[in-house]
Amino acid sequence: MTAPRPLAGVLPVIQTPFTADGAIDAAALGQEIDWVLDQGAHGITTGMVSEILRMSALERDQLATLVCDRATARGALSVISVGAESTFGAIAAARHAESAGADALMAIPPITVHLDDDELFGYYAAIIEATGIGVVVQDASGYVGRSLSIDLQMRLLDRFGDRVFFKPEAAPIGQRLTLLREATGGRAKVFEGTGGAALIDSFRRGIVGTMPGSEVVWAIVRMWDLVGAGHYDAAYEISGPLSSLVALQTSIDVFVAIEKHLLVRQGVLPAAHTRAPHGFVLDSETRAEVDRLFDLLRERTLTAAAV
Repeated sequence: MTAPRPLAGVLPVIQTPFTADGAIDAAALGQEIDWVLDQGAHGITTGMVSEILRMSALERDQLATLVCDRATARGALSVISVGAESTFGAIAAARHAESAGADALMAIPPITVHLDDDELFGYYAAIIEATGIGVVVQDASGYVGRSLSIDLQMRLLDRFGDRVFFKPEAAPIGQRLTLLREATGGRAKVFEGTGGAALIDSFRRGIVGTMPGSEVVWAIVRMWDLVGAGHYDAAYEISGPLSSLVALQTSIDVFVAIEKHLLVRQGVLPAAHTRAPHGFVLDSETRAEVDRLFDLLRERTLTAAAV
């Protein structure tokens, strides 16, 4: 059996393109994945900004298959989000993703029920035990409620070892990352999950990778290369406008609207269709600010490329 590839580096969460009638646009998705990988990303991830919470189970499986097939063809990593409201549903999604060729899975906890640590441990353990690949435990508490405890994450790591990864998104990001690192003796393999806004600080605290959006992946890849080479001053030049851009994105719907707008602007996607109902609509003034920050980010990234 071929040894699994290390799960690390820049693994952007892709946006799901839709046709005007609401179907997944497979051709546009393939184009987006190719573009993301051409920017130097190490793989592709699906997640909440992929609009999976507004998809049927069949559509989620379709998306997983399309992503895994394209990533495999390009020799890139694929991580598929499988979190669900039931353990049964999460296991079904996980098994499908593994059969489609995913390198790893990612799961948020159920969001419609409040679970204690024992119940959460059972949920994640069931996903891990039902499959044979890595699982990223996503603490998406900024969107879905309370944060996952350090004790829970330690229990999962102690039980399942190298098969478990973490994506902490609970504030304060840096402090919680350090708590997890110290509690696990540096064993926890962690991905930054703030769209790149906390990448530099998180890198100093020992992350193995980042899972930003796909729309400005070229900037994230450059930052990742710079911090890896110790060029922090140049990385901070990129971080300024990137952090301002991320600061505008205060909910899943805002992330989706802005990221799709920028992908259309760059010619990556043909349209910015999203799944209704919408909790946010990109108005003209916000769009203008997004474009200004995007232009500044592009300028700073090109300048940093000379380092």
